[in-house]
Amino acid sequence: MTRAAQPGLIPMSPFALLDVWQVSVMAFELWTSSFSTIAQRNQLWQTQPFYSPRMIKENQRMVTEKLEAGIEAGLAMQKTFLNMLGGQHAPWWVTSRQAMQPYHQRSSANSRRLAR
Repeated sequence: MTRAAQPGLIPMSPFALLDVWQVSVMAFELWTSSFSTIAQRNQLWQTQPFYSPRMIKENQRMVTEKLEAGIEAGLAMQKTFLNMLGGQHAPWWVTSRQAMQPYHQRSSANSRRLAR
């Protein structure tokens, strides 16, 4: 009985190592941009009244973006799970990049937007 080759937990090829490196860079960028966005929004909350139209719009945008990113990440994980049930295995560094991508995009965009 032959088994299909499954990707290991430890990347062995140079391309897999490059993917792991890219995931770690993405995680670091996500961490720093999230920290920056939190600090900038904290400053907005401390310097502007909560009932101002700008703050109401910013708070609604924040909640909407978090929900959208969560749904996109959940769909990416669901797609990976369904592929796995069908016999297509993806290594952890690929699925983690797919799950982090929606958060990374929104956090980076928010950090740039709020820095202006």
